Amino acid sequence: MEKRQLGRSDLMITPLGVGAWAMGGNNWAFGWGPQDDADSVAAIHAALDAGWNWIDTAAVYGLGHSEEVVARALAGMAARPYVFTKCALVWDADGKVSGRLKRESVLKECEDSLRRLKVEAIDLYQIHWPDPEEDLDEAWEAIEALKAKGSIRWAGVCNFNPAQIRRVAAKGQVTSLQPPYSIISPEIEAAHLPYCGQEQVGVIVYSPMKSGLLTGKMTRERMAALPEDDFRRKKAPFQEPALSRNLALADLLKAIAARHGRTAGEAAIAWCLRRPEVTAAIVGIRNAGQVAGVAGAAAFRLSPEEVAKIAAFMASHPLQSAR
Repeated sequence: MEKRQLGRSDLMITPLGVGAWAMGGNNWAFGWGPQDDADSVAAIHAALDAGWNWIDTAAVYGLGHSEEVVARALAGMAARPYVFTKCALVWDADGKVSGRLKRESVLKECEDSLRRLKVEAIDLYQIHWPDPEEDLDEAWEAIEALKAKGSIRWAGVCNFNPAQIRRVAAKGQVTSLQPPYSIISPEIEAAHLPYCGQEQVGVIVYSPMKSGLLTGKMTRERMAALPEDDFRRKKAPFQEPALSRNLALADLLKAIAARHGRTAGEAAIAWCLRRPEVTAAIVGIRNAGQVAGVAGAAAFRLSPEEVAKIAAFMASHPLQSAR
């Protein structure tokens, strides 16, 4: 599979990587409902067998559980994939999550992630959210200390705007940005992508299928049957009036993809990868069977006419609440 350089690092990553958010399970506020660990391990193995060479997780996913599942999946591997994780979201004894960017917190979070992941160094360590913003400088100084110590190899950020990236870049190299990006949520095209392209900051996008909405498999019935603790039940894109528009978009993607023997999900991911500034996409998978339905996105190229058809649909169906 093709590999692309992530920013100015030596990380050569495949266009698709494993997203381990849902693998954290349902024991926290932003879970995706119940998740079987054996299914998660099998999904990771299937993705690696398909040629994907990186996994993106975070300490907060399942309050540490996702990282533990990743470690279980990689146990005994002679040549493991790159492992990316995140800091800056912490939780208390009651599981309440909050942002924290103090130096000592960042250092301790890294130690905890190394222990859970059972690795000697984290390939890409990312600040999950720029919150609280007044502590960004302190947090990045801690990141640079971790890099000097050898605990992490490269450092990136998630959900930052260009001004925030520029601020921490003054203290050390920012390898990558991880922002949300999909046909439904294209906001980063205005400023983030041009900035990252100019500054050679790699971009690994998350939610390219908008949390399952653009897989072509979401229906109103499936939406209604989501577990009560699935965070998507409360999100605007999964509720009317946005839901009808988004399901119609999924149908359009399904029709476009079918002409190429692809799935709607692959078309949605390919739409994101069409931008030269986008290095790769994080693809959330929950079982081994899902890999086959998205793996073809790495080599799928939408034609200019197909991109224009998608743009025309979005222009004729504006919906602010979909964001």
